[in-house]
Amino acid sequence: MHIEPGLVDGGKIWLSYATAAGAGGYALKLAYDSARERGVLSLLSRSAATTALVFSFFEVLPHYPVGVSEVHLILGSTLFLIFGAAPAAIGLALGLLVQGLFFAPFDLPQYGMNVTTLLVPLFGLTVLGRHIIAPHTPYVELKYLQALALSTTYQAGIVAWVAFWAFYGQGFGMENVTEITTFGGAYMLVILVEPLVDLGVLAVAKALHQLKGNALLERRLFEGV
Repeated sequence: MHIEPGLVDGGKIWLSYATAAGAGGYALKLAYDSARERGVLSLLSRSAATTALVFSFFEVLPHYPVGVSEVHLILGSTLFLIFGAAPAAIGLALGLLVQGLFFAPFDLPQYGMNVTTLLVPLFGLTVLGRHIIAPHTPYVELKYLQALALSTTYQAGIVAWVAFWAFYGQGFGMENVTEITTFGGAYMLVILVEPLVDLGVLAVAKALHQLKGNALLERRLFEGV
């Protein structure tokens, strides 16, 4: 979902700094709450794991330029279910930053747009999770439709933000609309894959029930807290 250089010019890019600051501020709140609940070491270890995974998602997994951006398999809902909202947010932000600093410096001017596009849908996913997952239900007990709803929310949020940046930067011309539509159609194919990955990872976690209470994992993965 990398926003392509030049999609939003320097005169408009200020908005991305504002949205990124808002997203970053909320991520810090989640991190503070998580540190109070599980301790700083647990938060740091989970965040280190998600950062490494996000970096590998961007650099190792296949990604293809389509329309106004690129199609990536980011697995945001998987990170949320296994590590929790705060570590997932930190990992998405830091993994993207590490990639930009060391492998794709041409993406750094678009960092605010990209981090907003990754984090805000994650926050939406966490809100949805509170409504569709019954209280005291461990994540390892999720059904396919619940995993599908979480994944769809995340991927649809990414598509919506990419479309917003494209319209904001390039207007509503037919060529831009066509490229946005092409990107959106290709990206939503990820929905066919991510829920299956989620359920597969949760099935492995359920089999490894001895990991219950491990500080590296989200507590609700095994416990209906």
